[in-house]
Amino acid sequence: MGNMATFTAKAGEIKHGWFVVDAQDKVLGRLASQIAARLRGKHKPEYTPHVDTGDFVIVVNAAKLRVTGKKKERKTYYWHTEYPGGIRQTSFAKLHAAKPTRVLQKAVKGMLPKGPLGYAMLRKLKVYPGATHPHSAQQPKVLEI
Repeated sequence: MGNMATFTAKAGEIKHGWFVVDAQDKVLGRLASQIAARLRGKHKPEYTPHVDTGDFVIVVNAAKLRVTGKKKERKTYYWHTEYPGGIRQTSFAKLHAAKPTRVLQKAVKGMLPKGPLGYAMLRKLKVYPGATHPHSAQQPKVLEI
């Protein structure tokens, strides 16, 4: 038996790529799950559960993503103000109109691990409502999802 140690990626050795995703006419949940997998690094052979091996993902045209069926009116988002009786809610249509990037951020966040590692992964997601983004210096590659 030779020495077959499990390969473990070390935080310093990982190359984080930069990718641009065009969210125009994409379905929210399907897009989010693909992005979450990229942020987490599950598409790489050197994926290591306890190390952030994922890439940076820039999403453009987030204002133009869509949901299927009647979710526009019926999908609700809840939050609590921390005051007694302070539960608030809004619909997909309203939240998407007011803060176009928020629905995708929330969807991806829910698909990432909870805890310091998950929060670090979420920081690699950059969402923009329009077609432009300020990360051209990183020379991001276009990612077809």
